[in-house]
Amino acid sequence: MSRGAPPAADGRPSGARLFAAMEATWPPARRWRTGPFTLRDGQGGGQRVSAATVESAFTPAELDSTIAAMPEPIFQIGAGAAARALDQALEARGWRINDPVVLYLAPVPVLAAEPPPRVSAFALWPPLAIMRDLWAEGGIGPARLAVMERVGGPKMALLARAGDRPAGVGFVALDDDIAMVHALHILPESRRQGAARNLMRAAAGWADRLGARWLALAVTRQNAAANGLYASLGMEIVEKYHYRIPPDAGQGG
Repeated sequence: MSRGAPPAADGRPSGARLFAAMEATWPPARRWRTGPFTLRDGQGGGQRVSAATVESAFTPAELDSTIAAMPEPIFQIGAGAAARALDQALEARGWRINDPVVLYLAPVPVLAAEPPPRVSAFALWPPLAIMRDLWAEGGIGPARLAVMERVGGPKMALLARAGDRPAGVGFVALDDDIAMVHALHILPESRRQGAARNLMRAAAGWADRLGARWLALAVTRQNAAANGLYASLGMEIVEKYHYRIPPDAGQGG
């Protein structure tokens, strides 16, 4: 279990604790330290499992050697003095910001208090073939499914139904008292019909049965529909971060 830093004064988990839970529930294939940096090998699983982070002050030479050793040239920039210094150093090198992200949090009992309608959402593991197909339609392919398989703690795949048809999928995993939702995808024709809300309620219900206190997830700031949904559920933005990629790099996932 990833404890991270102590909770905030109001009882909420700290930013460090949330990032630790995010990594535990969506883990890279490999992670290792090189000086003040942590490197990750995501094996094609997207930015979150591939980005390097900085833990303390660094020199230009240490940054150079870290960039040379990275499986993919991408950094995640969070809070703290070292991260701000890294952000400035990468900006000076022409590295550009990619996918600003916000991290939402809510108490599990609040979300679990209103369960989804009967037969509208299910939690099961392993995922069904139809769920894998739905994820593939949303660009969540084998490399990201491999991330789900790597999770060692409690986990569930989520399936939403609308009108007796599959409507969406998601993934939820538990790290101590924090449940994190990942890989949420709703079919275009099923959006704005409550499928995503039902998946979130199903995730909260599962987490509540396991004794979790908090439900969290990360989403890009540009995803207006998703941000609106999470705000309407009473979730609050508690952390922000972004990625830096080289000037000639393509967009990540």
